[in-house]
Amino acid sequence: MRATATFEVVSFNPTAVVPEPAVKTGVEVGIATMEKRFRGEVEGRSATLFTAAYDQKAGVGTYVAMESFEGSVGGHAGTFNFAHSATTLGSDRDGEYFVIVPSSGTGELTGISGTGGLSVDTDGTHRFWLEYQLA
Repeated sequence: MRATATFEVVSFNPTAVVPEPAVKTGVEVGIATMEKRFRGEVEGRSATLFTAAYDQKAGVGTYVAMESFEGSVGGHAGTFNFAHSATTLGSDRDGEYFVIVPSSGTGELTGISGTGGLSVDTDGTHRFWLEYQLA
């Protein structure tokens, strides 16, 4: 099954990297927590742990995120976790990865599995999709 939505970042809260990296690299590593709201066939919110090594001037870097979602997918209510990452090469994305964490679903989303993705339109609209199966 496929479900699509748009989402917005409600909050983005950078936090200190502890312990500090032992060596300085060419791109600084950062950590943040986020909250997102989803609207569409995926409806709800997520709490996100986000880390990235990103050069803002060049628009180049890599991020890794773990999200805990609560809401509904295709009308089925519950919770689950998903992880995603990608590398930004200026205007292109590469090495994209997305997975629903096995055994993380609850409620009507118990047994959910699959993949998905995220994209940002040129107008700034954030898009989200899941290719999923329910047990």
